[in-house]
Amino acid sequence: MVTTMIALLLLGFPMMIPLATAAIIGFIMMFGGLGQMETLIQQLLAGIRPASLIAVPMFILAADIMTRGQSANRLINMVMAFIGHIKGGLAVSTAASCTLFGAVSGSTQATVVAVGSPLRPRMLKAGYSDSFTLALIINSSDIAFLIPPSIGMIIYGIVSGTSIGELFIAGIGPGLMILAMFTLYAVLYATIRGVPTEAKSSWGERFSAIRSALWPLGFPVIIIGGIYGGVFSPTEAAAACVLYAVLLEFVVFRSLKLGDIYAIAKSTGLITAVVFILVAVGNGFSWIISFAQIPQAILEAVGIGEAGPTGVLIAICVAFFVACMFVDPIVVILVLTPVFTPAIEATGLDPVLVGILITLQVAIGSATPPFGCDIFTAIAIFKRPYLDVIKGTPPFIFMLVLAAVLLIMFPQIALFLRDLAFR
Repeated sequence: MVTTMIALLLLGFPMMIPLATAAIIGFIMMFGGLGQMETLIQQLLAGIRPASLIAVPMFILAADIMTRGQSANRLINMVMAFIGHIKGGLAVSTAASCTLFGAVSGSTQATVVAVGSPLRPRMLKAGYSDSFTLALIINSSDIAFLIPPSIGMIIYGIVSGTSIGELFIAGIGPGLMILAMFTLYAVLYATIRGVPTEAKSSWGERFSAIRSALWPLGFPVIIIGGIYGGVFSPTEAAAACVLYAVLLEFVVFRSLKLGDIYAIAKSTGLITAVVFILVAVGNGFSWIISFAQIPQAILEAVGIGEAGPTGVLIAICVAFFVACMFVDPIVVILVLTPVFTPAIEATGLDPVLVGILITLQVAIGSATPPFGCDIFTAIAIFKRPYLDVIKGTPPFIFMLVLAAVLLIMFPQIALFLRDLAFR
């Protein structure tokens, strides 16, 4: 199964083909043929049956509407008005804007486009190197994996049976911690390189920027406040975000017209189709390896079950980090989560903490060479060579790894807000 997957990936097939082929091979080996193929098909359909998955296309649709509209620019202008004038303020504003838009869209790719496109030229003009600028945009956009809403958390919650609402709330602390790390690095970088500061905004300009951004700031209020207050579920929050985005961009801002709906729906449909096909074949593959008790055999062979909670967490971090350097994050979550489930249950680890660590590793791997998916998103959007895009990533990867270490040592960074909201 593994050999087939590697061979097909090297031949250039999209990830869904190697996964489906490996699942079929495993099915033939276990059942002696394709006579009971409907069993595997049922497992494929079971992967996309959970009602919670409705949130995925809803958040993708909301992000697409906002990316094409004015929400991103209004958030960026508000952040710039307050911190653009400090040393490294433009870089700090970029990181903060990525975090804010991540809290609005839940999509790293949408964040790269919405925030990176207007701010990269400004950072280059201000004197920041292109390698630093690209690395900052890519890695700051990955905070969207942790700040709710997060598509990665939705997939993990469905696969593991963990509360998506608890995962959303628990991701806020780690996301803000990483933003603080990036902020400190940006200030040090600008100080050492002597990057000039931006002009200071007047209080009138700041109040104007706040008024302009009040409507987009309603998105995190809907998502976090609605879930925390018990007004609606994460799935219902996603639908509310779509309605809010439509009202905002089509009625209030009038930045989009009815003619744009077709292009937005088509884009959302294409992305959703890819995600759901990956979820379906990933569930089929996970069922095959679970049925064959491969996870138990692997864990027994390497002795992870005897390593204790900390050892299991370290093993999870390493496995997900390395895997996401090569494979799509959604596939990694679908395939590896069932592998570690026996060890997680045996050691009594909090599944919410495990989910946050997995989501963080997905974020790190997505921006890490050789094949982190956000690297290629940046290459496509900014039309820069591969080496230019990855040149500035090592300091950010170090900070993200440090964040994972801190989470393992101090789990309350993630669990404090969860316990406050749900315990």
